[in-house]
Amino acid sequence: MLTKKTKYAVKALMALARNKGNAPMLISSIATNEQLPKKFLEAILLEMKRNGFLASKKGAGGGYYLMKKAEDIKLAAIIRIIDGPIALLPCVSLNFYEKCDECTSEIYCGIRDVMIDVRDATLKILGETSLADMIEREDRLKALLLEGKNENRSEDDFKGNLGEVIS
Repeated sequence: MLTKKTKYAVKALMALARNKGNAPMLISSIATNEQLPKKFLEAILLEMKRNGFLASKKGAGGGYYLMKKAEDIKLAAIIRIIDGPIALLPCVSLNFYEKCDECTSEIYCGIRDVMIDVRDATLKILGETSLADMIEREDRLKALLLEGKNENRSEDDFKGNLGEVIS
């Protein structure tokens, strides 16, 4: 499961990616627009800056801005920076491998074998999906909603800030 910290990081980066001309955005603007806790967001953006995804500008017109194109920022990279391993078990992690304490043999462990498949499928999706892809999906979903062509979704799927799109 994604932690709130990772989810907030993705939302903040998407907000920055949507920002026209990649102009710096204030943390307070991102927090307000995305309904994120400002103090928590400060730490997240600082971490993304330390990892080369963001830069900041001080003074009037200052704030955070993307250092990479939205197309080049993949979800797998964001998750690894914020949460560490993507794999569900440490023994199948590519970047954070650890032997399981209770394991008698990795060679014939059925759980490990299944989790390798899960890891590979997950990494394929997360490693190929960029911020730009997520923005495109959001825009497509909003357009479908406005056209009334979202029959596979229930009313509960659209609670929250999508209500403003409908009205």
